[in-house]
Amino acid sequence: MKLSEVKNELSTLENVAFVLPNGTYVPEHFHVTEVGLITKNFIDCGGKLRNETVVNFQLWDANDFDHRLKPKKLLDIITLSEKVLGIQDFEVEVEYQAETIGKYDMGFNGTAFTLLNKLTACLAEDQCGIPDNKQKVKLSEIQSQTNSCSPGGGCC
Repeated sequence: MKLSEVKNELSTLENVAFVLPNGTYVPEHFHVTEVGLITKNFIDCGGKLRNETVVNFQLWDANDFDHRLKPKKLLDIITLSEKVLGIQDFEVEVEYQAETIGKYDMGFNGTAFTLLNKLTACLAEDQCGIPDNKQKVKLSEIQSQTNSCSPGGGCC
C-alpha cells in the first residue's frame, strides 16, 4: 500500500486500527513511534545492484492505556515527516513487536489497516539455477498410450 493510499483512507476514518495477520488487533492504545524513510542498497545473489525505498511506520504497544491515536494526528505526523524527510509516495511497511520485531506490508480491509506477512524471494532466479515449478498432473487424468502395457494386455 502506497503512502498516498494510507493518507486517503485515514481521511475517511474515525479511528485508526491495525489487524495482525492472525486476525487479532494491535491494542487500541498503540503509539506510532516512528514514521521514517528507509533505503536499502544491496546486491542480489546474481550480482545485480539493487535499491529499495519504503516508508516505515513503527507501532508500539505501550502501557498508556488511555492513549488513542486519531486519524488526524497520524495524518499530521505523516505530513511533518514528508516535509522534513522528503518522503515521497513509496510503499509503506510496518514494524511491530510481538515475540520479536516483525516487518509487515500494509493493506486495508475497509475499516482497518491490515498487516500482511512479508515474504522473501530470489531476485535472480534466472542466474541461480532454480528449477521451474513442475506441473502437477493427476495420474488418473493421463490418457493411456496405445503402446502401453495394461493388466491382461499380454505385453509383459
